[in-house]
Amino acid sequence: MEDVWKHRSQMMKCKTCMYFVEKQTNAVQREDHLIGRCRRNAPVAKGYPIVFSDDWCGEHKIDEEKV
Repeated sequence: MEDVWKHRSQMMKCKTCMYFVEKQTNAVQREDHLIGRCRRNAPVAKGYPIVFSDDWCGEHKIDEEKV
């Protein structure tokens, strides 16, 4: 029997999350490994947490415009 959840996490990464905001930079970045900020929670003293587009967490909320 095939595991139907096997590739589900591919659609639950930061790059498809509504809380992910890509960092604007002049540096060359790989499209699958962008740097950004997670705006899920309020910022801390140093701002929003830095994440990569291929990271994931348990609070992912899909942004239909990014899919």
